[in-house]
Amino acid sequence: MNEIRAIEESQMKKDPLTFKVGDMVKVHFRIIEGKTERIQIYEGLVIAFKNSRVGRSFTVRKNSYGVGVERVFPLHSPRIARVELVRPGKVRRAKLYYIRSKIGKAAKIKELIVSKKTEHKSKPAAQS
Repeated sequence: MNEIRAIEESQMKKDPLTFKVGDMVKVHFRIIEGKTERIQIYEGLVIAFKNSRVGRSFTVRKNSYGVGVERVFPLHSPRIARVELVRPGKVRRAKLYYIRSKIGKAAKIKELIVSKKTEHKSKPAAQS
């Protein structure tokens, strides 16, 4: 059992999770077409996280020409170049599956506004 854990640890990404459910993100995903490789950007709303450890994945939803499109990305995949946070969202749910039935303005998530006071508390004071 410890050998399996050691293999899993070597395959996991070391950078901490910088986004959560409800955030708008840009996922930079490597696409391999024959001998060429390019990075495709997929921008949308994170509606769910599933599983844990190496098998952890997240679902991103966007509207493409009026049609809702969802894509599931493995979090620790070597094909994900990076995940860029566009806009933090303010939600009270772990899974946002109800967004699928919403249309137009009703499908929007409020932006999480971080006040200056809480931002200063979280940062360590600079010593001079």
